[in-house]
Amino acid sequence: MKIALGVSGGIAAYKAAEIVRLLQDRGVRVQVIMTAAAQEFVRPLTFAALSGEKVITGMFGSAAEPPNLDSAVEHISVAQSIDALLVAPATADTIAKFAQGIASDFLSTLYLATTAPVVVAPAMNVNMWEHPATQANLEILRRRHVTIVEPDSGYLACGMIGAGRLAEPEQIVAATLERLGVAQDLAGETVLITAGPTHEPIDPVRYLSNRSSGRMGYALAEAALRRGAKVVLVSGPTALQPPAAAETIFVETAQQMRTAVLDRWEQASFIIMAAAVADYHVKNISPEKIKRKAALELQLEPNPDILADLGSLRHATGKRSPVLIGFAAETEDLLENARSKLAKKRVDAIVVNDVARAGIGFDSNRNEVTIVTPTDIIAVAEAGKLEIAQKILEAALRIRRQQVSPVLA
Repeated sequence: MKIALGVSGGIAAYKAAEIVRLLQDRGVRVQVIMTAAAQEFVRPLTFAALSGEKVITGMFGSAAEPPNLDSAVEHISVAQSIDALLVAPATADTIAKFAQGIASDFLSTLYLATTAPVVVAPAMNVNMWEHPATQANLEILRRRHVTIVEPDSGYLACGMIGAGRLAEPEQIVAATLERLGVAQDLAGETVLITAGPTHEPIDPVRYLSNRSSGRMGYALAEAALRRGAKVVLVSGPTALQPPAAAETIFVETAQQMRTAVLDRWEQASFIIMAAAVADYHVKNISPEKIKRKAALELQLEPNPDILADLGSLRHATGKRSPVLIGFAAETEDLLENARSKLAKKRVDAIVVNDVARAGIGFDSNRNEVTIVTPTDIIAVAEAGKLEIAQKILEAALRIRRQQVSPVLA
């Protein structure tokens, strides 16, 4: 998810730095666009350092760079690449430009060029806020389905008291994500997720593993961050880049994954075991590379069953927290195997998918799953893994509501 953050001139411009951080905490990529007036309050370098993205300060690049075709049409490329445009703070001048369709700088041109949802958080002097012209412009924007995050009342930088103070950054971020259909229903929660395969060494150069790419677990981490959770991601070896805002613990073997999970499970509100943990490890790992032979026998021993261990630990405490969800990659008898695993491992739900099907599951950005609980079977149609992840999180939240209040759920 990518959001363009427009920063217009005003003393509240410094608060935009906190908005960048909060969006990044939710796994959102942020590109900042600054008006000329905003640069009088905060330097572009501040936002470049925070966001890790180019900060756009004008229609035709910076003064130090000669104009070029790319910068001349950059407002179009940015407009097409973003999921939302957020302007915070939005001055009376910027609001007026938006309402009247005046495209006199990059930000106002971007507003006209994008079809993405727009969220505006005004900040200004109380008299400017209450002026009929400002209120008329705001009403025009509301009719165009622009979300207005109303300013707070209180002591203003100009010394007056009244409405016009920029809303709190948390409120602005929540309103933006809500406009994008991302509820903040995991705010304050910790979600522990495992992802990827494990590698069980045979010798210094070989190992046993499976085809898991880690994409499903990483999608769950990104989806949970967007919903406001603190995410702890325990990842086996993958080629993926974990979400920057997640606390990521990299492991290689099943035993290492077990240790990482058991060290942290009691701090979690939800545990989702999406990793494809190897079932066996080699009993005697060769300290040297095994030379090619006509035949090779390996003696394998079972790896620990991390999901079953968690189910037993939770059962021993007599608590129903954290919500515990496992995965089952099956090639036949999907529901029967999922129900068996559900009971045997004492978990709240099993997410089962058919890994024999081409185009979904392993090595794919798409999936199709069934979520099996003691009382429900929820079929989730084929979709991108991020969308599947959101459905799994919704099921996890529903399970928690049922545990807290069975009648109301």
